[in-house]
Amino acid sequence: MMIYDVLKLDLKNGETISVVGGGGKTTTIFQLAKELKALNKKILITTTTAIYMPDEKEYDYLFINDIKDFSPNNGTISVWGQEVKEEKLMGVSLKKLDEIIGKRIFDFILVEADGAKKKPIKAPAEHEPVVTENTTKTIGVVGLDSLGKTIDEETVHRPEILIKITNTNLLDIIKSDVVVKLVLEEEGLFKSSKGEKILLLNKANDHDLIKEGMKIRESLLNKGIKNVVISDIQRKMFY
Repeated sequence: MMIYDVLKLDLKNGETISVVGGGGKTTTIFQLAKELKALNKKILITTTTAIYMPDEKEYDYLFINDIKDFSPNNGTISVWGQEVKEEKLMGVSLKKLDEIIGKRIFDFILVEADGAKKKPIKAPAEHEPVVTENTTKTIGVVGLDSLGKTIDEETVHRPEILIKITNTNLLDIIKSDVVVKLVLEEEGLFKSSKGEKILLLNKANDHDLIKEGMKIRESLLNKGIKNVVISDIQRKMFY
């Protein structure tokens, strides 16, 4: 199954998708871009925060600072950032991003709108995430590999904020109910989100984590959250 099928993307009219959280944002974005490229779509990958510079094999065009007088070919991936700093592609402003969205030169714009420092789970600070109003879908990502680990700097990005949102303490064990609270709270995973909200419980790479993901999904369904996908993006598996 393809990611675009699971996310029920509008393949005819295109979308602007903002990805937040931790536990596989960049992998999800680039995998989705490859799938859309195979459908002959014109894709832009960008960030409003920062991402690690992708390998040249991952894209067809790279833009630094501005995209001017450009008309992408079908079946291409463009990557855009404000500048390169310490091997990272730094984020563009919302104003610039919205201008590009308005030009409608890309079919799909995939935005990494949050940072997690490669941690599987995070809580947003006051200035995060940075989501454009033109977003049609916000995908919130949580790495299921965070379950069973302690709430600390090693596992959680911004643990001091996570404990406030989820009513827990530092060094508590991360259980399924912690993820549920993070998803449901107004200042949690989907803070500032726009458009349709989709939760991606990623890194479901063994039976126990799949089972935990299903438990989280059931809890959220009972609370009215319908779009929950359990995934192992790297293996292209969905449950």
